[in-house]
Amino acid sequence: MPRTTSFAPAKTNGITPERVACASARKRREKAPAQGTTTPAQLSCPLDVTIYGPSVYPNGLSALAPEWNDLLAQSRYDTFFLTHEWQSVWWQQLGEGELWILAFHEKAQKRLVGIAPFYFMEHQRGKWRGMRSLQLVGCVEVSDFLDILVASGWEQPVYSCLLNWLLSDAAPAWDYLDLCNLPEDSLSYRTLPAIFQTAGLQVEVSQEDVAPHVLLPQRYEQYLLQIDKKQRHEMRRKQRRVEREIEVDFHIVQSVGDLQEGMDEFLRLQRMSRPDKERFMTPRMERFFRIMASRMLEAGRLQLSFLSLNGENAAALLAFEYKKQLLLYNSGYDTGSWASYSPGWVLLGYVIQHAIARGIKVFDFLQGDEEYKYRFGGRDYRVIRTLVANQRA
Repeated sequence: MPRTTSFAPAKTNGITPERVACASARKRREKAPAQGTTTPAQLSCPLDVTIYGPSVYPNGLSALAPEWNDLLAQSRYDTFFLTHEWQSVWWQQLGEGELWILAFHEKAQKRLVGIAPFYFMEHQRGKWRGMRSLQLVGCVEVSDFLDILVASGWEQPVYSCLLNWLLSDAAPAWDYLDLCNLPEDSLSYRTLPAIFQTAGLQVEVSQEDVAPHVLLPQRYEQYLLQIDKKQRHEMRRKQRRVEREIEVDFHIVQSVGDLQEGMDEFLRLQRMSRPDKERFMTPRMERFFRIMASRMLEAGRLQLSFLSLNGENAAALLAFEYKKQLLLYNSGYDTGSWASYSPGWVLLGYVIQHAIARGIKVFDFLQGDEEYKYRFGGRDYRVIRTLVANQRA
């Protein structure tokens, strides 16, 4: 499967650190305005734009909190990872650099029609070392879908006003703008590139990944008929074997009092399941997972499920329930004494069955093209990246 597909309306030569460093026409500045202001009208901008820079108090996440999720609900792709709860906890626990958030209001009615949540930083290592970037809050790891929040139908004026700001003295001196993890429904890789290219900026659009998902029917038996016959037989065989030979329990953590112990067990099984998962779960990432899980449980969006065999936890699955969708975020299973019972597969079957019973419409496996996702009926949904280099014609 090709991992890079161009969608840009004009031919590009590829964005590299060398091209950005040599061709950037921006004069670097060390400081920016310290209070919320409206950008000067350099280009056509039909909206009022308020800037929440790094010195503004309260910051954009706090100031826009009452309207944030309402705006998200009006967007083309309402995703859990753009909710105020997720964006806030990600920034507090994993954010680096300076927080820059722009709010776009319709002038007549003062209606909020867009939010651009960015963080600005200078890269100290890697291929972009020495370059200055503006990236979406949540980019890159741990947030599967991101975007500029825009009320449907307002994309073009919001993109134009964003460009206005990026070319103004109100913006920090930047070398590239990284819009990562864009959902396939987004216009930030369809409409935005042409607008930005008119200003002499180089835009590169590529497919980052896929996020397989399953449309769930009303009954579990109907779901089983959607998947491959061989896989359907295998799922039934594994479940029946476990239920026949040992004591099986499927349970979901539902109270704050049980969450700490639940996360202890989830992290143990997550680390045990694969070496790369163990490397991923650094002390910093563990802290993020624990705090994030607590806040999502309080918000009613966390589903932490366990499969226990003979009283011992053998598999765990951490997911988010959001507007009739269940998003499989991370998982782990016992690779020792219970491995022969395929506890991860058995638990996933129970979770899907439980989701259907609750009226969930979409089971989203999120990013990654692992084989098991397709065996359980996953169909690809594209994840796109738009990268803008600050070099002018």
